[in-house]
Amino acid sequence: MRKSITRPTIYSGIVLLMALLSGCASSPEPSSSSRYSISQDRAPTGDFDASDLKDAVPRYEPLSRGGNKSPYTVWGKQYTVMADASDYAQRGTASWYGEKFHGHKTSNGEIFDMYEMTAAHKSLPLPSYVRVTNLDNGRQTVVRVNDRGPFHGDRIIDLSYAAAKKLGYQSRGTANVEIVAITVAADGTMRVAGKNEPVASPPPAAPRKASAGEGIFVQVGSFSQPDSARQLSQRLRNVTDSPVRVFAAGQYHRVQVGPFIQRGLAEEQSKLIEQVGLGRPIVVTDPL
Repeated sequence: MRKSITRPTIYSGIVLLMALLSGCASSPEPSSSSRYSISQDRAPTGDFDASDLKDAVPRYEPLSRGGNKSPYTVWGKQYTVMADASDYAQRGTASWYGEKFHGHKTSNGEIFDMYEMTAAHKSLPLPSYVRVTNLDNGRQTVVRVNDRGPFHGDRIIDLSYAAAKKLGYQSRGTANVEIVAITVAADGTMRVAGKNEPVASPPPAAPRKASAGEGIFVQVGSFSQPDSARQLSQRLRNVTDSPVRVFAAGQYHRVQVGPFIQRGLAEEQSKLIEQVGLGRPIVVTDPL
């Protein structure tokens, strides 16, 4: 015979459940939150080729609606967002973040892409542009800051995996760097921190046209292992009617679709490939 449940028993159960839920809600969320499918950050699989990546191009942008609250508190420590970053320059340790956060929102509401030239910083306005120099090897790049962090250790900036690869420290995890802010006013004038006079912003570089013996291609991936390149090329042949090739460039094997007679056609194909989840292609000009 099924035993009946009295009202006090039900009430006690509800109180206990509410207490448990309250305890969960008030607990600090661990870094390995269920928001992320990967508990520990890591580099993407394969050997990502950063040789064709272009620096972020500084331009005037209004402040983002998200990510600029000041002050704000993380893990009990308070941070203040700079009102003006035009004179900001600093030396310290840079780290990088990658696959764990790939596809998730940044602090200003954009989507983090570990293959783009972006970064996280604790106090620069969002968005901002900075020139980062790896003091260990002299390499430089320009990144767009659209996220907050890093919040542990003495690290002063967290670069995307792609930016770290371009600076040559992705395998070490950290590097000694110098950060210099690049600010662009609404009238287009650009100021580099440490320089006394503003400089005119350079006009956007026109896409390089293919010359004789060259073609316009959509590059979907680049690998040090030829088998990885062949596997991706086979997947591409199932989603596009355009020619697919594996082009050997030094130690890398580049998976490319094309050639195309117009850059616009290549960009359309690039968007289609991205929509089916085969990466974030770039349009390049390479030998036929």
